Amino acid sequence: MVVRRPDRYLAEEAAAGRLDARTVVVSLSHDPKFEVPLLELALSMELAYVGAMGSRRSHLRRLDTLRENGVSEGALARLSSPVGLDLGGRTPAETAVSIAAEIVAVRHGVQGARLSHRDGPVHLRQKERVA
Repeated sequence: MVVRRPDRYLAEEAAAGRLDARTVVVSLSHDPKFEVPLLELALSMELAYVGAMGSRRSHLRRLDTLRENGVSEGALARLSSPVGLDLGGRTPAETAVSIAAEIVAVRHGVQGARLSHRDGPVHLRQKERVA
């Protein structure tokens, strides 16, 4: 267990060389004093995925705050928020699956649609994936 401000922990991990283009950061805090500094830092890095939990209203407030703090529109476009795919889940476990599913879909450049509703092979070739 790590007991440290999330942004400080992320900075320490980056300084130690333990982050790369496969690293995923998701804020689940709902508290701007922890979330905003973490997202500012994460969005300044070349990470695989940066997400934040919350309502659409919280997301809009978060975007305004990040803009006020100088985060570029290009960086903000990389923020996945509200985080997760719409799987219809309600429980914490189902929410976790939704977030993990989105991370996998982003990693592979796909939308996350139902396989039974798609024609063709189950596994898409690289050139068929969404950019």
